[in-house]
Amino acid sequence: RSAGEENRHKEVLSKLVEAYNIPMAPEPPYIEPKDTEWAYLVTGFSECVDSFFAFGLFALAERAGLFPMELIETFEPVMQEECRHILLFANWLAWHRATMPWWKRPVFEARVLGVWAFLAYERMDLARSIDSEGNEHTQDNNFTVTGAKDMTDIDIKVPELMQLCLDENDRRFSGYDHRLLRPTTTPNLVKTGLFAYRLWEKASGAVRARLGQTKQHAPA
Repeated sequence: RSAGEENRHKEVLSKLVEAYNIPMAPEPPYIEPKDTEWAYLVTGFSECVDSFFAFGLFALAERAGLFPMELIETFEPVMQEECRHILLFANWLAWHRATMPWWKRPVFEARVLGVWAFLAYERMDLARSIDSEGNEHTQDNNFTVTGAKDMTDIDIKVPELMQLCLDENDRRFSGYDHRLLRPTTTPNLVKTGLFAYRLWEKASGAVRARLGQTKQHAPA
């Protein structure tokens, strides 16, 4: 079912770019992965990361009125289906770990760390591809974060955007059975980052206030 929905998402996007006359490079032929577990882990964790930020960006675009309501209504089911896909991945991952022989777990966990390292490297660089005519194309793998600048004129700071992503992530998952596991790595990393940022803001504010008091009481 998820594969069928993903294919439909591709069709929706292709019709969108066609309607706006946006040229696209030809789709490369599908190459069946030799290591299906690695491929699924990369796809699953990548979707967990991208969907988390996409939830916030989608809400931001709706608030900004960037897109017509008809377009928002078209992509709303797509966003919720992505939520269901990563919910499936999170629970498959838990099941896979629980049913795996104990002696395979260390190797598997090393592979998971390898996937995260690969995704981190991928998002720090541009993906480059060559189309059938020999032209090079670049893709910003970090669009889910940097795209906010192009989507709205609303002055939103990174911590505010991250909080919006957290709120939308919670809202998207709120309708599912509480016994189902949710993806936690990206939300927890963002929560940790926000906590550290707020501590820094509080500490730096206290230092600035102390320096201000010192200047006021300094002898002329």
